[in-house]
Amino acid sequence: MKAPSKPRKSLQRRDATGHLNPKYAADLRQRSLASGHHDADVAFFGRAKSSDSLAESLGEEFVASATAGEGGATDAHNQSVPEDTGGPFIITRARDEFAQGPDPSNPLEATREPFPTSQSAEDDPEP
Repeated sequence: MKAPSKPRKSLQRRDATGHLNPKYAADLRQRSLASGHHDADVAFFGRAKSSDSLAESLGEEFVASATAGEGGATDAHNQSVPEDTGGPFIITRARDEFAQGPDPSNPLEATREPFPTSQSAEDDPEP
């Protein structure tokens, strides 16, 4: 049979108005100072923590929109980038790209259809 557990003492983190308990706040502050860096003058990272260009772009857009008070993502997405002009292109000669003479599937002696059809006259069902 399982032994009865002792009731746990509830930690009071906030008072009725939602303010942090001063003892709890002091404990949090002490833990934060003990585990964190002591450079109080550094507000931002010196370099990006990610090598992902999309993450960097999204971070820059967020900082720009947060500091300007307006959305900057639309302007950033509408900027012209090198990928918009197309490519990569391979420059070749016309004689390498275009056929020289008739295609074997279209012999010279074949009769030309007046208008392309989806089925031949042989495929028509008999009335």
